[in-house]
Amino acid sequence: MIYPSIDKILNTVDSKYILVHIIATRSKEMQQNQHLQMAEHEYQSKKELGRSLEELEKGLINFN
Repeated sequence: MIYPSIDKILNTVDSKYILVHIIATRSKEMQQNQHLQMAEHEYQSKKELGRSLEELEKGLINFN
């Protein structure tokens, strides 16, 4: 199961399509640059996709 819940994140993002674009872009950045916005032990997920969702939930990704 993906943490955090996508339903929870959709309260901050207007559209599922925008959400997919934001998360995919951030996930690719993580893979290419190895840049994390939180300490590695703070993430619950081990994969970039889950980590980018966690960053979005905590407000670390600016998408406006």
